[in-house]
Amino acid sequence: MLDWLLNIPTALAETAAADPNAAVDPTSPAGLISMFLPMILIIAVFYFLMIRPQRKKDKKVKEMLANLKPGDRICTIGGIYGTIKGLREDTVMLSVGKQDTEMVIARWAVRNVEEVTVENEGELLT
Repeated sequence: MLDWLLNIPTALAETAAADPNAAVDPTSPAGLISMFLPMILIIAVFYFLMIRPQRKKDKKVKEMLANLKPGDRICTIGGIYGTIKGLREDTVMLSVGKQDTEMVIARWAVRNVEEVTVENEGELLT
């Protein structure tokens, strides 16, 4: 079967050399492959340039949300920095500011876990 597939370009070249005005028969295997090959290539390019990277990103975000634990310093999608005080299935309790004001946010609203400790007033970065 592989020989049949590899001989298609040579068969097309021979047909074109014999009669340059003759079209490839769309019912022949060579004609079918020449019609569907561009569509298959476009789908492959979309998969590798768009779908696969988005799936990797979604997997990393899901893993980050699953690994949250009390004491982690996070940033929300709204730009609020806080420390996790408690976790529930769909919510996160944050301690925010110098007075340790408690907030409850949705777990999906966590943008990232901060590696660096950030003081709320911007005085100290450690």
